[in-house]
Amino acid sequence: MSIRHGLLALLERGQMYGYQLRAAFEESTGSTWPLNIGQVYTTLSRLERDGLVRSLPESEAGQRPYEITDAGRADLALWFATPISRTDRPRDELAIKLALALTTPGVDVRSVVQNQRSATMRTLQELTRLKYASDRPEDLPWRLVLDAMVFQAEAEVRWLDHCETSLVRYRPPAGGPAATSGAVDRTDEEARR
Repeated sequence: MSIRHGLLALLERGQMYGYQLRAAFEESTGSTWPLNIGQVYTTLSRLERDGLVRSLPESEAGQRPYEITDAGRADLALWFATPISRTDRPRDELAIKLALALTTPGVDVRSVVQNQRSATMRTLQELTRLKYASDRPEDLPWRLVLDAMVFQAEAEVRWLDHCETSLVRYRPPAGGPAATSGAVDRTDEEARR
């Protein structure tokens, strides 16, 4: 998630100070990705350093608002116009975890898959409940974020099903770490089922 561009998009609405930006960000995403106020101010400092926002004089209450600059608008427009590449996203920790579980002695890979499936199904149920909790038109940004999370959870469940099927057919290399890990303890008869 680009906090940098999220803050620029919010400042395009008008001048805001840090706490307003945090609240507006969380409102827009349904608090799906809560921001630490320190992240907000650190990002604002970098944006100001890069000439994408400028700070304004403090209010009587001691709050310093920020506004987007023309350079910030151009950067934001470019961000909206540029598709997100799969390589721009963080590593998939679950895929790495399962790949390492297969080669780490003593790890029950089936248990890892089943535990993850249970957790993902609970998440999917909660996201679905949240999705149908409100149908106000102003909740559309939040519902779209929830939809993305629902689709990702559904895809993860399908992938975990695939992993489990692959494990049934998996034959570790002779003498390899998975061969002694107990991760795949199926007899030939079990594997054929």
